[in-house]
Amino acid sequence: MIGAKDSRNAKKWSQRVTEISNALDLEAGVFTLRDPREIALSLQRSAERSRQRKTDSFRSAMSMLTFYINRAGRQLSQERRACLGAAKDELRALYMKPRRQGSGR
Repeated sequence: MIGAKDSRNAKKWSQRVTEISNALDLEAGVFTLRDPREIALSLQRSAERSRQRKTDSFRSAMSMLTFYINRAGRQLSQERRACLGAAKDELRALYMKPRRQGSGR
């Protein structure tokens, strides 16, 4: 049963990254917010407050949002996925970054 144990450890690892990441100290419940702008603002505050990040605050915030979306995978409803996708757009707007062309998203 090595495969089952490895899978269980992988899930724990990704959950731990979200909860206690050295990159950002996230505000509680950030990914449960319903308003994409509020999610983006919370991530922006966390990224700008952090002194442990290895890159600029925009990349840190976007990376954490993308990590959460990827980790949730198929468990995200279409509505929730759309909300988090809109949060990405809001984050880009907050940092005055253009939407990437050709990403298919």
